[in-house]
Amino acid sequence: MSGNPYLTVQAVTKYIKRKFDADPHLRNVYIKGELSNVKIHPSGHIYFTLKDDKSRIQSAMFRGNASSLKFKPESGMNVLITGDINVYESSGQYQLYVQSMEPDGIGALFLAFEQLKEQLGKEGLFDVRWKQQLPWIPKKVGVVTAKSGAAFQDICSTIGRRFPMAEIVLFPAVVQGEQAVPSIVEAIGLADKQGDIDVLIVGRGGGSIEDLWAFNEEAVARAIFSCRIPTISAVGHETDTTIADFVADHRAPTPTAAAELAVPAKDELAGRILDRKRVIYRFLATRLTQEQKRLDRLKNAYPFLYPDRLYRPFIEKQVSFEERLARSHSDLLYRKSTLYSQINSRFQYVSPAVQLQQLSKESVRAEERLLRAMRQALGGKQDRFLTGIRMLQALNPLSVMERGFTIVYKEGDLVKNAGSLTPGDRVEINLQDGTAIAEIQTIESLKEES
Repeated sequence: MSGNPYLTVQAVTKYIKRKFDADPHLRNVYIKGELSNVKIHPSGHIYFTLKDDKSRIQSAMFRGNASSLKFKPESGMNVLITGDINVYESSGQYQLYVQSMEPDGIGALFLAFEQLKEQLGKEGLFDVRWKQQLPWIPKKVGVVTAKSGAAFQDICSTIGRRFPMAEIVLFPAVVQGEQAVPSIVEAIGLADKQGDIDVLIVGRGGGSIEDLWAFNEEAVARAIFSCRIPTISAVGHETDTTIADFVADHRAPTPTAAAELAVPAKDELAGRILDRKRVIYRFLATRLTQEQKRLDRLKNAYPFLYPDRLYRPFIEKQVSFEERLARSHSDLLYRKSTLYSQINSRFQYVSPAVQLQQLSKESVRAEERLLRAMRQALGGKQDRFLTGIRMLQALNPLSVMERGFTIVYKEGDLVKNAGSLTPGDRVEINLQDGTAIAEIQTIESLKEES
């Protein structure tokens, strides 16, 4: 044997995948089961597990096939599936690739209808609080439907018969097929942008559920809900019900009934006008009679027969008020004048000019007192100075030396008595005109002589 007998995992998986590809029984397989772990990827792919009570298989439905679904797959839903079974090489698991999916036991369109109805109902798009009232007398009626359809002809003939004064504005749209949804949404948007449409009829004639399906699409429902114009849904026959009927402000069983709901009947309107006219005439006649009687009562009333008696008390009150006002004015003027005099006297007392004059006099007196004190202090200082000079002159050693006295120093210290000297000491004798150096020979004490 030559070569390595061991295979790689990839090689084994590829071999098994080729076996799956070559098996015709694994193509266009019809399987039914229950959906589990459904995950709808943002890219549009759907991944789930298809199971029964004994087994399960991983499954995938790519965007190209998933976009054709009329309903939203949910966990727990029983479905009928057509697809291929093959191996997913990355994980080595076999997998079901779904081409088509139908609900088991219920139609796909009916299921999609119920799912969208439940979703929009939870969002509040069917709430009565959002419903708008239809105008009583519309000037312009907008119609979103096919231009060549019988529905538009029925609407025009009905409005022309009932209320020919109204103007009909058609916003043509495709109401069946793949282009129906974007066409209807665009037509509703154009009517809303025009700004002068009073009421909008959205609908078409009868047909199968597939023919009417565009009015069960979420985009059309949201376009009707967002429209600011009061809308009437008129789709199919009386027994047909669509999502548009729930979202619209009002529902009509047929396009003809929608036209009757949108405009009043001219004969009925004329009759209502005549009834209102008669009611107004009766009301005005009754009101005029009542007001005439009221005017007569007012003319004969006491104030109008004797008007001077009506305002005489007020004249007397006015005179009394004028007298009180004059007295109050005089009293007030006297009190204010007295108060002014008092305040003026106080101002005169505290006037800066008066205070300045008083302070000037006090300044002159203080200056005089200061000069006297200075003279007295200076005289006393001069006397003390002269006395000190005389004392200094009396105590001045130089003055004593002029009389023949001397001052003796020993080694820089003043010699005050003979006891501080010893024979042989050198002393410094300060005279009036100089200094002499002497040596002590003998010392004679005055105490010994005595």
